[in-house]
Amino acid sequence: MRFSTPLIEGRLVRRYKRFLADVTLADGSLVTAHCANPGAMLGLNAEGFRVLLSPSTNPARKLGFSWELVEADLPGGPQWVGINTARPNALVAEAFRARTIAPLAGYETLRPEVAYGKASRVDFLASGGGLPPCHVEVKNCHLMRQPGLAEFPDCKAARSARHMEELAAVVAAGGRAMLIVVIQMQATAFDVARDIDPTFDRALQAALAAGMEAYAYTCAVEPGGVEIAAPVPILTPGAPPPPARTSG
Repeated sequence: MRFSTPLIEGRLVRRYKRFLADVTLADGSLVTAHCANPGAMLGLNAEGFRVLLSPSTNPARKLGFSWELVEADLPGGPQWVGINTARPNALVAEAFRARTIAPLAGYETLRPEVAYGKASRVDFLASGGGLPPCHVEVKNCHLMRQPGLAEFPDCKAARSARHMEELAAVVAAGGRAMLIVVIQMQATAFDVARDIDPTFDRALQAALAAGMEAYAYTCAVEPGGVEIAAPVPILTPGAPPPPARTSG
């Protein structure tokens, strides 16, 4: 996914009220950007970090910028991290079209926002190709507390735990369900941050035991764009090994 317009560099002043961030631009001006990230953003929101903003093309929008990337000082060294939680679904859809997500190989369509469960919407429903439909839930990951190890969640994630329960119910009813974790940074493995949210960990373990599949993909993140790069192993017991990357 290439950014449609060049990103604008600045320095983070503060992130507040969950969805707002004050940023000083190169010319010294202070702007307030939309932060499409409801999480704690542990390790990503320190004052002075270099950030990249996408400018809005909608003149009616209240905030003229969206926060996309931060150059964070992570364990193992600084790197660009994607913090916009609206991006992972688009990244999965793009990778699906490019046939680079092996677990979804053979499916013909990936329909977004399909109602299921108890008043929920699954991120995608994969269908076609003579395969049974597959409910696909996508989660964004940007927490790293140990070198190379990406973790989710970075705060209590009751909604995500409910998603795991509903995907487990899909499998129990004879369907196929899948969790795809999109790691918007470089990492070599993924695990659940069970010390942060043991409830989500239990829900994921129960879903895996029921037959839900789970996969994690690291991303190549640079100022020009973000794309899904390669699968990485999930350390959580019960998760399948990473699938081989396929090409179209």
